[in-house]
Amino acid sequence: MHNFNKLKKRTKLKTELSKQVIKYKMNKFMIDILLQGIDNETRLKLLPKEQEIIKEWEDNGTLLASYIKGDTAGIYLVLMANDKSDADQKLSTLPYYPYMKIEIMTLR
Repeated sequence: MHNFNKLKKRTKLKTELSKQVIKYKMNKFMIDILLQGIDNETRLKLLPKEQEIIKEWEDNGTLLASYIKGDTAGIYLVLMANDKSDADQKLSTLPYYPYMKIEIMTLR
C-alpha cells in the first residue's frame, strides 16, 4: 500500500508539473467580444451553458480575467492559448460564438 501511495503522489506531482509547463508555453490574449444579432430569449436560453464553460476555464487557468462591458452587449476576456487560432478555437466552443464579433490581441 505504501508504494501505491508514493506512486499516486508522484503521478499527481507530474500532472501538476505538466500543467505548469503547458501554461508557461501558452500566451495571453485580450479578447474583445461584441454580441450582435442575439435576441434576449436566445441569450437567456444559452446563458447557463455559456457560464458553465466560462467557469471551467476559470477553474483550469484558461481564463485569467473577464470584464463585462458597461455600455454595449459584450465582454473583455484575458485568455491563455497557444496562438490566435487556438484562442479562436476555444471561443468557438461557446454557445454565444455565432453571435460574437471578436477581436483577438496578443499581450506581453
